Amino acid sequence: MKTLNDKIALVTGGSRGIGRAIALILASAGAHVVITYRNSSREAQAVVEEIKKKGQESVAFQADVSVLKQSEEVVEKITSQFKRIDVLVNNAGITKDGLLMRISESDWDAVIDTNLKGVFNMTKATLRPMLGQRSGKVINMTSIVGLTGNAGQTNYAASKAGIIGFTKSLAKEVGSRNIQVNAVAPGYVETDMTAQLTDEQRKLLIDQIPLRRTAKPEEIAHVVKFLASPEADYITGQVICVDGGMMM
Repeated sequence: MKTLNDKIALVTGGSRGIGRAIALILASAGAHVVITYRNSSREAQAVVEEIKKKGQESVAFQADVSVLKQSEEVVEKITSQFKRIDVLVNNAGITKDGLLMRISESDWDAVIDTNLKGVFNMTKATLRPMLGQRSGKVINMTSIVGLTGNAGQTNYAASKAGIIGFTKSLAKEVGSRNIQVNAVAPGYVETDMTAQLTDEQRKLLIDQIPLRRTAKPEEIAHVVKFLASPEADYITGQVICVDGGMMM
């Protein structure tokens, strides 16, 4: 059964990694999927073509989610074409790691602006049609680092912890309008970032995970699909860890 039949979903940062997996799995569940990308035009178009092969409509828009005007323009284009937005997945994010004393102000601002302000921008723009519909799902991608902290990632951890507070607060604001707001906190996932680890680094990482492996992007995406579906209509304000047991 396609639990998202003909729903309109927007996935930010949907051209690669977890965002790509989310976009494709939402499409497999019956959703028409719009993705945003910042630089990866070729990858974004490839995702659009894959979604169309599944029989769903799709389009990709270039946008910097850290800029409110660009976020608003994306939402205007979607509502003009599809007339509504049912699901927003705030996935776009970046890292600029380093010890605090070595992080530049520009690197701090870049991570906070994309990861945290970007969630504010895109959600603020998307809420207007959702409030009019009196329905909607907002799913924010945070990280277990936002719950535990991580040395060398003060900027990233702060942005992801901020998303958790944002999620819980917004859930209380819009619950009466039949809009559910939740967050997904992945652990370590097989992406371009983990592919760069040395064998020693990988072993140290795996030893921290009770399931003794990293996640596949699709394993994160399936949880997002559940939260986007009617099956999760009575779930809001939650942070679901998909981490192989690391947070136990």
